[in-house]
Amino acid sequence: MAKISNQAIAEILAEIGEYLEMQKVPFKPRAYEKAAEAVGAFGEDVCEFYKKGGIHALEAIPGVGASIAEKIEELVTTGKCAYFESLKKKTPVDLEGLTKVEGLGPSSVHKLYEKLKVRNLEDLEKAAKSGKIKKLEGFGAKSEENILKGIAFLKKSSGRFVLGFAMPEIRGIEERLKKLNGVEKLMVAGSVRRKKETIGDVDILIVARSPKPVMDYFVSMPEVVRVYAHGETKSAIKIRSGLDVDLRVVPPESYGAALNYFTGSKDHNVALRVLAQKKKLKLNEYGLFRGKKMIAGRTEEELYRALGMDYIEPEMRENTGEIELAQKGKLPKLVGYDELEGDLQVQTDWTDGSASIEEMARTAAKMGLSYVAITDHTKRLAMTHGLDEKRILKQMAEIDRVNKKLRASGVKCRVLKGTECDILKDGSLDLPDAVLSKLEVVGASVHSHFNLPIREQTERIVRAIENPHVDILFHPTGRLIGRRPAYEVDMEAVIRAAKATGTVLEIDAFPDRLDLRDEHIRKAVQAGVKLSIDSDAHAPAHFPYLEYGIAQARRGWATRNDIINAWDLEKMRSMLKSKR
Repeated sequence: MAKISNQAIAEILAEIGEYLEMQKVPFKPRAYEKAAEAVGAFGEDVCEFYKKGGIHALEAIPGVGASIAEKIEELVTTGKCAYFESLKKKTPVDLEGLTKVEGLGPSSVHKLYEKLKVRNLEDLEKAAKSGKIKKLEGFGAKSEENILKGIAFLKKSSGRFVLGFAMPEIRGIEERLKKLNGVEKLMVAGSVRRKKETIGDVDILIVARSPKPVMDYFVSMPEVVRVYAHGETKSAIKIRSGLDVDLRVVPPESYGAALNYFTGSKDHNVALRVLAQKKKLKLNEYGLFRGKKMIAGRTEEELYRALGMDYIEPEMRENTGEIELAQKGKLPKLVGYDELEGDLQVQTDWTDGSASIEEMARTAAKMGLSYVAITDHTKRLAMTHGLDEKRILKQMAEIDRVNKKLRASGVKCRVLKGTECDILKDGSLDLPDAVLSKLEVVGASVHSHFNLPIREQTERIVRAIENPHVDILFHPTGRLIGRRPAYEVDMEAVIRAAKATGTVLEIDAFPDRLDLRDEHIRKAVQAGVKLSIDSDAHAPAHFPYLEYGIAQARRGWATRNDIINAWDLEKMRSMLKSKR
């Protein structure tokens, strides 16, 4: 049986869907896309899930039918999928790499292959630089220019892994190592522990009575494709996804010091060492010393205490003022990972989601949420089958029906009537005020004209949030990590406008968005602008992504009081009503 991660399975399913879309096969591409979303966010290891229940267990995964379950079974048992390989042979292109270029979808890739024999990013760059792409029907000079910009952006961001997409595999390794005999303590450190948006590698620290069996297991795990080092106190590997993972054994008396050192950041660590020196102490990965005597190092808490400060949460350790606040005992009490009450951006199968309103609400309830806002796209986004005035009124009636059914069955999750209303080029909105006024949560967002000059883009967004019916600005900078840069916008002007109008700024928790950035969150918090943390869920399996939005909020020093959906329903609704 092959050991393949949920993420790797999801990527193959998504790519199958793209190949089928390229070949203009009806219906199937969306089915594979939905299955990929479900597997990628599935709470259990799919390989272990299959071991327990076979192919019938796979069919129980939302969005996975009998045919797709067979493909997953083949991947789980052999590591390969014959159907996937046959699709690649028909159109031998690096589909995954090419579709990472902003604006290139499967159909565009197919045309570039058919007309110019473009197989990979190198071919694409050559074709664009030689001026061949702009001559193709459906492309043009602007498309060619954007392709070159997209390639440059990919090169700049290569070698990094999106935290939320890498975490299931990291947690799988973590859980297996924790279960080994002799492992007394284990912690994933580095940028993973600080919850950075992207990570370069993974550092794992353990305290173990017998390190050798642990190291032997680590280097022989089924997902290992390369062993860089294999020792008794340190081993280093590369796993199938491309991540490098280091495992270090540390003595129990140095565990806290080592954890602090390997968590970082570098700037935070340097500042701590300078502080120690001022106190005539020495700080390193082995402990805090006065002369040759260790005075702290077993835990991080005692280390910070010995340096004369409060414990600093890992997400804050960037040397941006946290040390000074910790010395004064004035660190903010960061919003907790279990403190969200609701989710204010959720899509359903009325547009580009994969599940019904009721399914999404029931899943939210299982996640412990007491309310969700249904915020399907509006009509301008035709590719998502966006809602016009008539359809959104029908959806509102359906939400009333679903709420009644949920109450009758004892499900304590209230469904709110909402929208993700498109902001048009001039800052007006895609639905009339007469409709927006009937909704309980109005989110507005940019999905087009990303290349406007900064002044025009800023004025456009400010005009939208000045509309009294707009409650929240969704994914405020429009970035897709590793795929599309943020559009140019004056965020300080947007924050000022949000403060003046009482508009909430969203922290979109979807792993490749995490939009707002931590620096903008801090500025919003300092300005007194309220925030929401939303999953942007398009499938039931996406609700767990809220964790990464909370992490982002913590990196921006946000407290529970700053996050409106960490409040109970009535307090949150009252705040939204106060703007209107």
